[in-house]
Amino acid sequence: MMRKMITLAAVAGVAVSVAQVPASASSSSVLSSSASSSSTDATTPLALRGGLTLDLPSSWQVYGGGDQIRVVTGACARPRSHYFEPKCRSFWVMGTQAIRTGGEGFQTYNPNQGPFYPAVDVAPCATNPSLGQVLGKAVAVGYRAVGAGHKAHYRVWPGRCVRYDNGEQKSTFKQREWYLPKERILIVDQWGTPGLATVLKNAAWH
Repeated sequence: MMRKMITLAAVAGVAVSVAQVPASASSSSVLSSSASSSSTDATTPLALRGGLTLDLPSSWQVYGGGDQIRVVTGACARPRSHYFEPKCRSFWVMGTQAIRTGGEGFQTYNPNQGPFYPAVDVAPCATNPSLGQVLGKAVAVGYRAVGAGHKAHYRVWPGRCVRYDNGEQKSTFKQREWYLPKERILIVDQWGTPGLATVLKNAAWH
């Protein structure tokens, strides 16, 4: 279905329609406390719904709050912009409202049916806004630990960055997702963020 959208968007000149997920400035309701950045081992706790707390490296910056949190881990042109904003090394922590419209065509997100893709057309590739992103069938399906005693649905969706006019592939990426259905928490990472899997595995529940 998504492959067909490339051709349709190119022929019809359809503008990309995506769910606008703006991220506001960091909120004290999201961060439980601040940590010193004087040490490379320093961490900052990020308190989430359901009693989940992630210890993030202090160099990572948190934007937004509530159901739409962006954790910026590197260079980012516009950290407060929407989910499909390109050129922003980051991952997202989504809640109930974002999950409700997180499937393709703004359907409810379901990891058994498809990736997190809140759009009806071809969205820009994360690394290059002049290219469109196309997600394929999951290449990893299973469960991963998020702290002690909690298992998240885990998926890895292969992504291709392609030209809008002819669908030619220019680069690839992988979209990793951890979904905790009971707590309604979804973590989405298109950048292969180093250390993220370890952060989630070592998460605390209170």
